[in-house]
Amino acid sequence: MNCMMKPISLAIAATLLLNPVLFAAEMADRDDRPAPMRAPVTLQPAGGPGDAALINDPAHEPNLSTAELTRLLRKQIKYVFVIFHENHSFDNEFGTFPGADGLYSDGQHPRSAANTPGFTQTYNDANGLTVTVQPFRLGPEQNSNVVDSVDHGHTGLAKKLNVLVTPAANGGAPTLQPRMNGFAQDEFTGKAGVAPAAGSAAYKKGAQFANLVMSHIDCDTVPFFWRWASNFTLFDKIFATEDTPSAPNALAVLSGQSGATQWVKHPSQTAVATADGHVGATTGSFLQDTQGALVGANNGAGLTLVNEASAASTTQGPPIVNDPQPYYGSPFDTTVSNGSTVRQPYGPYEYYAPANIASNLTYAALPLTLMGRDVTATTNLDLNHAFDLPDIQQDIAYIQGLGGKPVHWAWYQNGYAKEASDSAAGQSAATHWAYVSHHQGPQYFGYLANNPAINGQASVNGQAPVNHLKGETDFFTDIANRDLPEGGVFYIRGGYINQQGLKPQYQNARLNGSTTPTLAAAQATVAAAKNGDDDHPAYSDRQISEAMTARVINAIAGNEELWEHSAIVITYDESDGFYDHVPPRILSYGPDGLPLARGIRVPLLLVSPFARSHAVSHVEGDHNAVISTINAIFNLPALASLPDEAQALKDGNSPYFNQFAPAGFQQTHLGPNDIPSEISESLLSGFDPRRLLGESEPLPASYAMIDEKVVTTLPHAMSCSSLNLQPVAPAADRVVPKVLINTPAGTVQDDFNGLPSTLPALN
Repeated sequence: MNCMMKPISLAIAATLLLNPVLFAAEMADRDDRPAPMRAPVTLQPAGGPGDAALINDPAHEPNLSTAELTRLLRKQIKYVFVIFHENHSFDNEFGTFPGADGLYSDGQHPRSAANTPGFTQTYNDANGLTVTVQPFRLGPEQNSNVVDSVDHGHTGLAKKLNVLVTPAANGGAPTLQPRMNGFAQDEFTGKAGVAPAAGSAAYKKGAQFANLVMSHIDCDTVPFFWRWASNFTLFDKIFATEDTPSAPNALAVLSGQSGATQWVKHPSQTAVATADGHVGATTGSFLQDTQGALVGANNGAGLTLVNEASAASTTQGPPIVNDPQPYYGSPFDTTVSNGSTVRQPYGPYEYYAPANIASNLTYAALPLTLMGRDVTATTNLDLNHAFDLPDIQQDIAYIQGLGGKPVHWAWYQNGYAKEASDSAAGQSAATHWAYVSHHQGPQYFGYLANNPAINGQASVNGQAPVNHLKGETDFFTDIANRDLPEGGVFYIRGGYINQQGLKPQYQNARLNGSTTPTLAAAQATVAAAKNGDDDHPAYSDRQISEAMTARVINAIAGNEELWEHSAIVITYDESDGFYDHVPPRILSYGPDGLPLARGIRVPLLLVSPFARSHAVSHVEGDHNAVISTINAIFNLPALASLPDEAQALKDGNSPYFNQFAPAGFQQTHLGPNDIPSEISESLLSGFDPRRLLGESEPLPASYAMIDEKVVTTLPHAMSCSSLNLQPVAPAADRVVPKVLINTPAGTVQDDFNGLPSTLPALN
């Protein structure tokens, strides 16, 4: 199931690197062989846009210890950039990538449907019909660049994992096996209802979503991502940290968790299986989308002021398991500075009802350790010590005692500050039109959001003030002006409105015999609905999102001083609920009795002049792997080693917290997991020892850069054939499946609609 395979022999590898047709034949001849242990890193097979002379075989490389590898990395890498996208499972985006553990192959040998968890799924339509669904390819001919978002709520994701719990004898630990077979049923029931009438609009919508959730794309849809994956290193065993939607994983990429530490420190004292929220008064009016307007449509038409004042309300969590808005910037936020109320930004397309606000988070996150010896001086500037700092007092003292050099960091997010699109639309920066506030990890932590030293309004130890929270446009301005400091950690996130002025594409309408909508009307609807650039299916165009990524990478690689000392991580918060066949390891349960960690597998790419080329790393991890890597490069203490977090990890394994898990399960992971181990590795395996030692040339910037004309032209003038990449997929997989609508006459409809909510007339 989670077995790893040996590298292919050198003779076979050399042959296949020269001949992609032979690789296809080799795959066709070998099916379901016994799977011996696989090396942590293997070469991809033949094909790809790179230079074979720059490929180093991991089976014949210097045997460096972790300490030696880390020492070399610290000499070479000064900048870590994390391009943090939204909502795609690994199989959805790279399930047919050659050399990776995907839908049809373990990376080296074909694998049958019977040996692929969840490959064949059924759903009961409540009308006496059982429908079978299997994975299938979506290509440009089916408008694969724009699809609707599937169910990625916390409860729905648990249903999709469908964990089989097998109790152990004599009171031991149970066996937990995610079966990965609940995707189609959850989508159908969730979208159509429990018993939809045959042939009804609800039934058709449910049937479309039950198919959509099993779809996957390839290099014909996202050629840039596949090009980087081929030229550099792709990781195929990285999971969402939390089995939840976006906000908890936006927290996890900074802290390795979504608040389990805080839950352990402040457990509910009632019999209700929930953590304590903060009870308090709310105040203020917020400009919000009260008419369900499409994001970006009419420059904000339909937004009205909503009074969110309330006598008393309760915040959510911790741990955070849904998508509540950050406490600071919400109706609870009454921060007063210089006699006036000053809130963090909020997004007008976001839902700011008092019941949808997160608790103020007060546990340790990476920016705390990045403060180094400035940690005491920085946290002393917090505007509300008693509220923001109670759970990190021991951590602050510990970090201060280490005396580490501060490391600069910044979180650049579309819409947080004034953006290029604001000027174009005549909108003010104060409105934050493109801002997805529940994706803004730092804003959830009081000691970051409520500290003028983080917002560039106060100096630390006599240094010039530094703003750590910025907009997407600011990233490109800072690089163009050479305003980045000498080294640091930088996060880049998109949002609701792309900043390149690109128009989402909808090219092929299958109108099911109807003239409504016309292709022009469908294009206009899609253009308004999918204008984002963070890859979230709900509002983004996939090619616009990879264009944003290309723009970021071009800016870095186009600056020699940055490129030659950079490591770029491209990854995702969570899966959106799209099917993936690899069962995650269940590490913890939350107060609702559902799996908390881990979630469904997500893509992760490492792009660097010191990365391996044409390689796939099979080490296991989640967002903690990103933190572990940053810890190694900048010599930071692991979050799990900090006193407050270490104590919570110990205290979580107790009868009170174990009661929320299956009998016999021990809660040993209620907190960060960024100390490298067998089940939670760093990304160091993606770096090439020969390059770090100077025995091989660093990978050139041209490997990463994409011509600006290609980036800004939709659809992209790049494809599988132009990249010389052959997706691993049987010929039959290229056929879009029939969607069984079960009309009263029992007819079968051939047309698949990837936009069942956006263009329901096509269902």
